[in-house]
Amino acid sequence: MARVKRAVTTRRRRKRTLKLAKGYWGAKSKSFKMANQAVMKSLKYAYIGRRHRKRDFRRLWITRISAATKMCGMNYSTFMHGLKLSGVDVNRKMLSELAISDMAAFESLADQAKAALSAK
Repeated sequence: MARVKRAVTTRRRRKRTLKLAKGYWGAKSKSFKMANQAVMKSLKYAYIGRRHRKRDFRRLWITRISAATKMCGMNYSTFMHGLKLSGVDVNRKMLSELAISDMAAFESLADQAKAALSAK
């Protein structure tokens, strides 16, 4: 039975890891063992960061909407409740863009929300 030689596979795997570690400081970009640890940790952080980005943007949008609704004489939760009652289905990203770029349209939505709350 032929002997299995793994040099090609091992070299390919190590080169892939060292390529991912390019630009890391010191031995983390040269030594395979240290590079492997650094790459594994950075990939873990990247995975977590993709989830955190979604949270951070939602928090930013809510903060922007809240600031705009305070200028319209409401708070965030009553505004969102009023929009839901009036049947307006606009997501938070678009609401924050309206608050930044088109305040008149945002104020009309706020008036709609107030009307729906008073009719309730």
